[in-house]
Amino acid sequence: MTDATLLTRHKEALGLFTERVHAIRPGQWDEPTPCTEWSVRDLVNHLAVEQLWVPPLLDGSSIDDVGDSLDGDQLGEDPVAVWDAAAAAARKAFAAPGALGRTVELSSGPSSARAYCSQMTADAVVHAWDLARAIGADERLPKPLVDLTRSEVEPYIGDLAGTGLFAEPVEPPSGADEQTRLLALLGRRV
Repeated sequence: MTDATLLTRHKEALGLFTERVHAIRPGQWDEPTPCTEWSVRDLVNHLAVEQLWVPPLLDGSSIDDVGDSLDGDQLGEDPVAVWDAAAAAARKAFAAPGALGRTVELSSGPSSARAYCSQMTADAVVHAWDLARAIGADERLPKPLVDLTRSEVEPYIGDLAGTGLFAEPVEPPSGADEQTRLLALLGRRV
């Protein structure tokens, strides 16, 4: 996949999640999600915090440099505006000239920014489905995003359940489509 295609997929994934964030009704922020420990607000906060990490990491900051400044609820009084700003900053940081050629320090160790962008894209895709399920929005995921996510997670799927971020894979129903198979791989029951 070219850098341009990866940046397009990243933008599409954030756009998909953004559509769901803008569809949240006032009474839904405390509703449960398929991520059993997270409410809608917790899920949006998780994705917003991930996006807030992107600019400093791509600028060469370490996890220690950022410290605990992004811990806890970052959504404040206007969660939609915080999400929009965080997503825009992440898109801009990944799209900066030479950004995908950099190395970033993640909690798992050094990583190429390109791999980091791919991971962030896949996470946004899966959590867009989680958010859609939680708020009763359209759960369909575009095929190019399903394909990217599947190719991203398959090499390390065995390690994901141990992180606590994803449940153990489940058996997809007979004749399941690509999206359903991807979600089952990540422990989602459709």
